[in-house]
Amino acid sequence: MHFAILAHPESWYFRDLQRATESLGHTVERTDFTSLIGQPGSRDGFGNPFGRPEALIVRSMPAGSLEQVIFRMDVLGRLEAGGLPVVNPPKSLECAIDKYLTTAKLAAADLPVPPTIVCETTTAALEAMQRLGGDVVVKPLFGAEGRGIVRVTDPDMGWRVFSTLERLQAVIYLQKFIAHPGYDVRILVLDGKILGGMRRYSGDDFRTNVARQGKGRLYTPTDEECRLALAAMDVTGVRFGGIDLLQDRDGQQFVLEVNAVPGWRAFAKATGLDVAVAFIRHLASCLA
Repeated sequence: MHFAILAHPESWYFRDLQRATESLGHTVERTDFTSLIGQPGSRDGFGNPFGRPEALIVRSMPAGSLEQVIFRMDVLGRLEAGGLPVVNPPKSLECAIDKYLTTAKLAAADLPVPPTIVCETTTAALEAMQRLGGDVVVKPLFGAEGRGIVRVTDPDMGWRVFSTLERLQAVIYLQKFIAHPGYDVRILVLDGKILGGMRRYSGDDFRTNVARQGKGRLYTPTDEECRLALAAMDVTGVRFGGIDLLQDRDGQQFVLEVNAVPGWRAFAKATGLDVAVAFIRHLASCLA
């Protein structure tokens, strides 16, 4: 089989998927979103820059203007409508990359999420901060690997943070800070199957992301953690994803995030699982 992968030229994940694909006797090519070309009226609704692979794997979600982002998602949707399997599906990508939409859908499905308020003005954000107990985590609506996340406990600092975001015309996403034991749990799921889990330890940083110097260790998720992870995947429509769970000091579990372009470099090291091979083998079996 032949696969196409949307990925950055220097992506470690593309190289890992290339290794896995070729080791299983398949072929692969890399492309990026700037190569996408819309061609209404063609067989699948758009000109296909990949030739005709068996599937398109999305490993990159680069920043862009509103027009570019909408166009890229439209192209993925039309390619999927034309019969090309896209992993993860475009609708699930749209949901998972938007923290507000993800949190709202999880909450609507009665899954536990940290108390969250999303707004656009400094005044509303300061009021929200107080409603959330005066200790909040401010996150970019679109973002990954812990970048741009700050904890705010002082109203004066909150004013500076919120007013800066307002001037930048950013959406202000606030969550109540959850005091935790110093780790969270990442569970990797593929089409309803739990691939494994790891705990990420934060050291001196409240953020546990490995990209922020967190350390991953092998962990066997509990039945409840597996239930939450599978339910979160179902709510967002993600086929291959990483679910982040956080437990407070009283043992209450919260779903923090659904990652539809999950990293597995640290996960593979912690668990010993060859994630790329497992993913490609499963995808090929689904297409056979």
